[in-house]
Amino acid sequence: MQHEEWEQRLEALESKLAFQEHTIDQLNLTVSQHELEMSRMREQVRLLVDKVKAATPSPIASQSEETPPPHY
Repeated sequence: MQHEEWEQRLEALESKLAFQEHTIDQLNLTVSQHELEMSRMREQVRLLVDKVKAATPSPIASQSEETPPPHY
């Protein structure tokens, strides 16, 4: 192979490497943003579950509300 051909191949490899590095950086940024968004969404779901639990009466009465059994 001639010197020029080697230089062209090297330049092509450097170009591909630069593109791959850019792509990896973009993917890392996207993953980080998604993780932050998922963390916020988990917190929102937790708050919603707490609200639903607080708003839904329990089918089990508290001990003070229980009527005594008939044999008393």
